[in-house]
Amino acid sequence: MADTLPHNNLIGGDNMPSFDVVSEVDEHELGNAIDQVNREVTNRFDFKGSDARVEYAEPLMTICADDEFKVTQVRDILDIKLVKRGIDIACLEAGEVEERGGGKAQQQVTVRSGIEGALAKTIVKKIKSSKLKVQTAIQGDQLRVTGKKRDDLQAAIAFLKEEDVDLPLQFTNFRD
Repeated sequence: MADTLPHNNLIGGDNMPSFDVVSEVDEHELGNAIDQVNREVTNRFDFKGSDARVEYAEPLMTICADDEFKVTQVRDILDIKLVKRGIDIACLEAGEVEERGGGKAQQQVTVRSGIEGALAKTIVKKIKSSKLKVQTAIQGDQLRVTGKKRDDLQAAIAFLKEEDVDLPLQFTNFRD
């Protein structure tokens, strides 16, 4: 019986509090927003007879319209619809407006999700230099932050919210 007592102390010993840092876009809400934009553009008087629309093939949206001005108008409508649906437009990376033949114009907009390698390394360096008592590990396109105390993790979340990382971050899987 004495042999088993030390093992009982190990149960739960490895489970340090942690959370994941991710950058995700709700695909369902994104699709709804694009549908709303296309419906609005179809019904608006200033777009009557035009070929204005938003097409989406993950991860790329293409805004098509008659000219650069209308592309910009469609993009403004898109931004409003995305924000109303809780999608941070900082996840969008817009290309230049280009000619697409026949006097028409288009703009490619990339929907960024996941934290790519270089940015992940930058975030890890920022956390280390902050002297917070947490460890950070890169796991694919997200980060896992672990610490001994819940307060340390909450401080890390507050720190990351203040940092400018050029991508909207979410904090998931908070485990005590």
